Amino acid sequence: MNVSAGIVGLPNVGKSTLFNALLKKQAALAANYPFATIEPNVGVVPVPDERLEKLAKITKEEEKMGGLPPIKNALIEFVDIAGLVKGASEGAGLGNKFLSHIREVKIIAHVVRVFEDPDVIKEGAVDPKADYEVIRAELIIADLQTVEKQRESKAVKTDASKKSAVEKLHQGLNKGKSVFEIVLTDEERTSIKDLFLLSDKPEIIVLNVSEEELTQNHAEQITRKYAELLGLPQERFVVISAKIESELAALSDEEAKEYLKDLGLEKSGLERLIQKAYEKLGLISFLTAGAKEVKAWTLQAGSTAVRASGEIHTDFMKKFIKAEVVSFEDYVSSGGRKKARELGKARLEGKEYIVLDGDVIEFKIGS
Repeated sequence: MNVSAGIVGLPNVGKSTLFNALLKKQAALAANYPFATIEPNVGVVPVPDERLEKLAKITKEEEKMGGLPPIKNALIEFVDIAGLVKGASEGAGLGNKFLSHIREVKIIAHVVRVFEDPDVIKEGAVDPKADYEVIRAELIIADLQTVEKQRESKAVKTDASKKSAVEKLHQGLNKGKSVFEIVLTDEERTSIKDLFLLSDKPEIIVLNVSEEELTQNHAEQITRKYAELLGLPQERFVVISAKIESELAALSDEEAKEYLKDLGLEKSGLERLIQKAYEKLGLISFLTAGAKEVKAWTLQAGSTAVRASGEIHTDFMKKFIKAEVVSFEDYVSSGGRKKARELGKARLEGKEYIVLDGDVIEFKIGS
């Protein structure tokens, strides 16, 4: 499953610094001037999952291997989209081009600058609340333009659900509401999927704070403060320090863990951002384990076993017989699939079984 998140925000809020840290290399031009990033930089990064190493160690013992099998994490694609400015929906800056890049991602990671640095230009930025509202307004205006064009189209006039949805959207957007805030029926929401409206995308607000603020205050305190300021629910926020993430990117895994420990942090901001993106998109990971590889696969929560098999190969859906499922906890406590079978912890499930996060699955496929 392709999972893509677009990193957006005003110029010089720390988007490219964050992106570079995600890739663990200076892949984007993190320059100190607006529009340093013109074409979107795209990077595919692994989703952190500590379960995979445990499965690999068990597989090594169970299969009597000389070394650990290859570990393959689930992946998420991050797109570093150049800084938007006020008037982007009218073509200001390189607005229309940037808005089209946002249209292509599944979730928006909206970076808001909280830190102060006299050496970094604060182009167009005023304060976190105003900065957030500028970007949100540009997405709403762009959507309003799309909806207004649709109102007169033949496709809308001949489709009752779509016509009703478009009229509700027109009214709501004109009041400054984002599409996801406008109440639509399930049928109406389905009818507008082909419009790819920008303010309908799930969003995470990334509070880019200074190193001092993150280490001196708990992330929960910072989140609470800015959630109240912006009038938004706390679960929509992730607190990071792009500076800390940049420093972590240059360290080995062991050094990074030690550095985080010294800072009093359990996880890096990037780990929390990736996990939040999964949560907001309603995604889970199911696992496969064998001598060939140990791998996490991305799946929409609530998906069936046959749908999960299609993530491995589309032919599996046609030839699906059964799925042998062991929960991650049972797999670990049993010491692998063979012992899980002996202990009655392995279940044979059919096509309609709803896959759970952490299920370790072996698919039985016909010829």
